[in-house]
Amino acid sequence: MDTETTAKEIAALRAELERLNSHRFVTIHNSLPRLLWFQFLKGLALGLGTVLGASILVSAIALVLAQFEWVPLIGAWAAEIARQMEALN
Repeated sequence: MDTETTAKEIAALRAELERLNSHRFVTIHNSLPRLLWFQFLKGLALGLGTVLGASILVSAIALVLAQFEWVPLIGAWAAEIARQMEALN
């Protein structure tokens, strides 16, 4: 390799590193407080999404099962869940 080719490759490598260092992901992770804040918000969003999703899913299943009163065990159990949910509102 000659000197000119090496210099061009080093310049291209520098340009790529500058582009990489200015990327949002790298700038967030360069600062510990910013990283902790980002991870905290990420955890809050995950927890809230999990709770809301599970609540909606369980409510929908209970409402569907409440319609099956001809099945003694499932119908009574689902009707009791529906009554308790209505009492909370």
